[in-house]
Amino acid sequence: MERIIRSVPMLMMAMLVALFVGCASTESSSGTGEYIDDTVITAKVKTAIFNESTLKSSEINVETYKGEVQLSGFVNSKADIDTAVRVARSVKGVTSVSNDMEMK
Repeated sequence: MERIIRSVPMLMMAMLVALFVGCASTESSSGTGEYIDDTVITAKVKTAIFNESTLKSSEINVETYKGEVQLSGFVNSKADIDTAVRVARSVKGVTSVSNDMEMK
């Protein structure tokens, strides 16, 4: 019984190490913390675009991966593209913006 009690801390440590290794990011996937950060950035960019009265936010798609925002969809003009990119870049946490939007 005493032997089992002594091995509990070692088992807990092994589980913690496995948990941290399992949540770590790689080049092709993001870790749990990065995924949550990207979700928050996406929501902030969508909100900022929605609050920009000159843009139709329902036509602009936003995706984020490791702080890099990708905008896609269809807009009415080059000015709308420029505005959406400018708004996305102004959001805290955005490291870069990729523009894949097209004019209708």
